[in-house]
Amino acid sequence: MKTKILVVSILTLFISSKLVYSQKTNQSGAVRVVVAGTSHGHSGWILDKAKSEEMEIVGIYEPDKALAKKHAIKYHLDPALFYTDLNTVLDLKKPEAVLAFGSIKEHLYVTQVAAPKGIHIMVEKPLGATLEDALIMKSIADKHKVMLLTNFETSWYPSTYETFRMIKDSNYVGQIRKVVFHHGHQGPREIGVGDEFFNWLTDPVKNGGGAIVDFGCYGANLITYLMKGQLPVSVTAVTNQFKPGLYPHVDDDATIVLNYPKTQAIIQASWNWTFSRKDMEVYGDSAYIVAVNANKMRLRNKESLPEYEKWVTEKDIHVYTNPFSYLHAVLRGKEKVEPFGLYSLENNLMVNKILEAAKQSAATGKTVLMH
Repeated sequence: MKTKILVVSILTLFISSKLVYSQKTNQSGAVRVVVAGTSHGHSGWILDKAKSEEMEIVGIYEPDKALAKKHAIKYHLDPALFYTDLNTVLDLKKPEAVLAFGSIKEHLYVTQVAAPKGIHIMVEKPLGATLEDALIMKSIADKHKVMLLTNFETSWYPSTYETFRMIKDSNYVGQIRKVVFHHGHQGPREIGVGDEFFNWLTDPVKNGGGAIVDFGCYGANLITYLMKGQLPVSVTAVTNQFKPGLYPHVDDDATIVLNYPKTQAIIQASWNWTFSRKDMEVYGDSAYIVAVNANKMRLRNKESLPEYEKWVTEKDIHVYTNPFSYLHAVLRGKEKVEPFGLYSLENNLMVNKILEAAKQSAATGKTVLMH
């Protein structure tokens, strides 16, 4: 027996891609940003480069004073940059953009505060902790005509964009039949993430789930681009809790199967891999492409037997290997947000729809029909 999930019409997803953003931005120079939260383990990406030709941190919102002090010392930051109230720092510093590096649940709060002030937003993946949060965030961003972008590590990979190019430009694989994603690592505790990150990453409310959210979102993001925003016909998911002693409140392993009219996607998200991995396998009726990591690919088609390796870098294909370089390019008019592109609001709202259906399927043991 199959259950059904209500989703917002796919047509509404195209609206935000056609918005003309109202905030006036400079046409040159570094983008002035406020960092909203520093508990995310990836916050060091921006804190370590407080000022560059592309980004300048003008303020940091961190309500945890001990954590703020820790980061001020670690990254040699002026303690005066830190504020305990988001409204205050945004009003005083008037940044062009805010970068959310707190829990996934906090993305909604950051959007609620920043968007009405005309400030663009970039959040760490996924867009929202729940579909409800993501829908509210989209509504607020649309209303105030600000960009709401989502950052994924795989969006920086040259191999990701070379795979897309070969599928789109050269039709190398033919009709895509199956796509398999492997994303994850040995586990948050096993790889030694900080306590401030671990505490919310393993919280079903603050993170929205365990591995199913933390790493299931990658495959959902990539397949949504490959399927050009098409809604899956159905979603089936199974979750496991292999290490309840370490992760008592969330899953640590998930498999999600997405069925499309002509394609199937299998997302394998786990905190139980023997090593960290983010790889994608695309199988068509004439060839396959395996993006092994950021630069290495394996390919085979009817004319290229046996399989061969290909290495690709940012010198070979247009890709931003730094998400803040991408944000700078967008705000300076050098780059347009592609409809259903990996950073786009349309794509990442679909990601939350897929994750919501996956969590429902895993909880009920039933396939969820999408419509």
